Amino acid sequence: MADILWKMRAMLSSDHSSVVPINLFVALLCACIVIGHLLEEQRWMNESITALAVGLCTGVVILLTTGGKSSHLLVFSEDLFFIYLLPPIIFNAGFQVKKKQFFRNFMTIMLFGAVGTLISTATISIGATHFFKKMNISSLRVGDYLAIGAIFSATDSVCTLQVLNQDETPLLYSLVFGEGVVNDATSVVLFHAIQSIDLSHINSSTAAEFLGNFLYLFISSTILGVVTGLLSAYIIKKLYFGRHSTDREVALMILMAYLSYMLAELFYLSAILTVFFCGIVMSHYTWHNVTESSRITTKHAFATWSFVAEIFIFLYVGMDALDIEKWKVVSDSPGTSIMVSSILLGLVLVGRAAFVFPLSFLSNLTKKFPYEKIGIKQQVTIWWAGLMRGAVSMALAYNQFTRSGHTHLHGNAIMITSTITVVLFSTVVFGLMTKPLVRILLPSQKHTASMLSSEPSSPKSFAVPLLIRQDSEDDQASNNVPHRTKLRMFLSTPSHTVHHYWRKFDNSFMRPVFGGRGFVPFVPCSPTDQTVQQWQ
Repeated sequence: MADILWKMRAMLSSDHSSVVPINLFVALLCACIVIGHLLEEQRWMNESITALAVGLCTGVVILLTTGGKSSHLLVFSEDLFFIYLLPPIIFNAGFQVKKKQFFRNFMTIMLFGAVGTLISTATISIGATHFFKKMNISSLRVGDYLAIGAIFSATDSVCTLQVLNQDETPLLYSLVFGEGVVNDATSVVLFHAIQSIDLSHINSSTAAEFLGNFLYLFISSTILGVVTGLLSAYIIKKLYFGRHSTDREVALMILMAYLSYMLAELFYLSAILTVFFCGIVMSHYTWHNVTESSRITTKHAFATWSFVAEIFIFLYVGMDALDIEKWKVVSDSPGTSIMVSSILLGLVLVGRAAFVFPLSFLSNLTKKFPYEKIGIKQQVTIWWAGLMRGAVSMALAYNQFTRSGHTHLHGNAIMITSTITVVLFSTVVFGLMTKPLVRILLPSQKHTASMLSSEPSSPKSFAVPLLIRQDSEDDQASNNVPHRTKLRMFLSTPSHTVHHYWRKFDNSFMRPVFGGRGFVPFVPCSPTDQTVQQWQ
């Protein structure tokens, strides 16, 4: 009996010891939200930088209280990041995206996100190989240099989305946001492909196999996300859970969204792409098949989870930056660590410029109208906004250069500390300067620009009036094209476009089966019940 009581006390004490850091971390999350609210009017600050600053301050306090032994409350886990924190962020990005603007620039987004990431990876890998071999950094192999290219090609879509505003700069937001999602997916796919291939026997067949695997992952991940989203729309439309309980349809939407991510992980696909396109499909079909209260609930629930996950990531990155064990390994050569960080920052700048400006030139060649082209000021903004590195780079670096979060190899420790330095510097410095840079380069971007890509957020806001004057981004920024009304734009634009044929196909085949705005069948007490709408 005494032995049993002793074991129970040990279990309770261990549980309590794990509860303490969780309580502190939740309290820090609350502090980040409060401080972010108080700094909302500051043009220089955003939630990411606020969370990083709070994390750094907390890390300093923990270092002092523990005698320099530890700086964080929780141990970094790739599973925690990829399985629990990243899905709500990426899904909410797809769920809230302005679809018209996104698909209007889809080819440019794919050009930047896929081809651009390959160019950036190659540039950074070649530069790292050239400089680091001269510096004689031990324990780095060919696979490590290629992995470095993929690690530092992953842009921080979380921080970029907070810097740019979807309503004020719809074209820029669409390009940077879309490229960020595709870029993260491409970087992760490239990283895992580099780890899986045999680098000692590289030939033409290996390159062809690598390209084939990349295309397979990209296409199959997209299809899986679309199929999962359509399945959720069909189930909710046919069964209409809302007539009994809105909780069921809200729960089903949330679980189906997460299921798409986990299915992609199960089949070794790109879960980022899968959950992103699942979010787009759900916002187009599923969201319109649920009750009005469920629409409000899901919209705010997805946004809230995404917001908390973003703060959680940056808060932990700030604390982990002061992890004393990693810095002890490189303490004998601080100059080398600073030099490596500086070289990586320079390669990030060059690698991004190597594809943004050339690919923007190629994209402009395919555009017929001046307002569709990417001006030089917008190119500079896109280049700068994508310079920030974040949690994806951290997670990939941990995967490549550590075992269970720790490393005792000098070269690997240098890469980990350099990654932390690049993430902190790029997020804080580039993040602080992005808002002022956007206002300097694009001073005339106002709320009227958002109407070109705005979409109804609910069935009650059907459309923008046809004759409201509308300025496109390049009309305002550089080309000074006269104002054009919606009617003039409609008459001057060819109707037989890809979007025109997609709308015909969507209205004829997809929406009658899967539902959507204006195609939900009448069900008593449903969103299409006119008697209910009259009382609302």
